[in-house]
Amino acid sequence: MRRDTFQAIADPTRREILDLIACKPLNINALAGRFSISRTAVYKHLRILLECDVIEIKQCGRERYCMPKPGKISAVRDWLDAFELKLRDVP
Repeated sequence: MRRDTFQAIADPTRREILDLIACKPLNINALAGRFSISRTAVYKHLRILLECDVIEIKQCGRERYCMPKPGKISAVRDWLDAFELKLRDVP
């Protein structure tokens, strides 16, 4: 299944993950600890974010850190900008 950026931000948990790692990279365990859902559920959300190519996970020693890839998120902004322009033309 091919995923896109809009699928990445469609879920509130994934948006919260993106908000958390936007400030600074977090290791997976610290990130999972911030949610009341199971670690398995957090991992599933991370997998979707990876498949959508909006985050990357880098190994640093024994830790794995999640960080955003802003290039893909800009596609959403570009779409919204174009959509808003079209709305201005609607009578």
